[in-house]
Amino acid sequence: MKSYMKKIAAVVAVAGVALSTAACSNSGTKATVASYKGGKITQEQYYDEMKKSQAGKSTLANMIINRALEQQYGKYVSQKKVDKQYNNYKKQYGSQFSAVLQQNGMTASSFKQNIKTNLLSEQALKHIKKVTKKQEQQAWKSYQPKVTVQHILVAKKSTAQSIIKQLKDGKSFKVLAKKYSLDTATKKKAGKLPSFDSTDTTLDSSFKTAAFKLKTGEVTSTPVKSQSGYHVIKMISHPAKGKFADHKKAIDDQIYASMAQDQATMKDVIATVLKKADVSIKDSDLKDVLSSYVSTTK
Repeated sequence: MKSYMKKIAAVVAVAGVALSTAACSNSGTKATVASYKGGKITQEQYYDEMKKSQAGKSTLANMIINRALEQQYGKYVSQKKVDKQYNNYKKQYGSQFSAVLQQNGMTASSFKQNIKTNLLSEQALKHIKKVTKKQEQQAWKSYQPKVTVQHILVAKKSTAQSIIKQLKDGKSFKVLAKKYSLDTATKKKAGKLPSFDSTDTTLDSSFKTAAFKLKTGEVTSTPVKSQSGYHVIKMISHPAKGKFADHKKAIDDQIYASMAQDQATMKDVIATVLKKADVSIKDSDLKDVLSSYVSTTK
């Protein structure tokens, strides 16, 4: 798997909290959860124990957050959007997708729910926090427009150095990519990657930094180290930066993506969502489950 791309686990949390879709049964509290020789455990007994635990309190908090987000921003997140992002991850990880989900303790269904929660939280962020001109100006200074590159991924630095020498001697990048590259998704395509700009969050930062330094037609003079090994990168197309207005949306998206990674910002967003939801905790033992987000609850 292309480990120079960020892990799927990045999708499982919002504001530092992994969100759950757990729900309580509507049946009576005397209903049996489990039985054993000489006794049983009822839903009421199970509930009483769960609400004393941190896991139980976290589950309730997460359920409230999920439902408040859904109620306020659900109209902006269609199932089609969720499925599209899910299928992108599935395509990215190929045959290893199921294994990656299992490693992160998720099923296809729970992963889709986490995607939806993230999309909902992104909508909340965009509605509650507005990007300023100062933020845009700062982001524009380091912004890079979309570039297109070829790359060859190998395990050893010496192999990458040998490939660079062969390219200088006139060997074909396409031939060398097919022969050496460990990236099975691109090696048969002459190592060509989809176009990306500085707002991209899937590629390793060292990879992007090295690529953006290249002019069209140039190849990295030294191997580029990433989490997955060593890369040889060739720039196919590096367009001029152009005007800010042409890239405003991409820059704003980059700013929001950065804000979404800041726990303090997202906790503030979730706090606003909860206040708007006018949450009322009926069980006095659970009155503080949202204390991480709001100072008081009804």
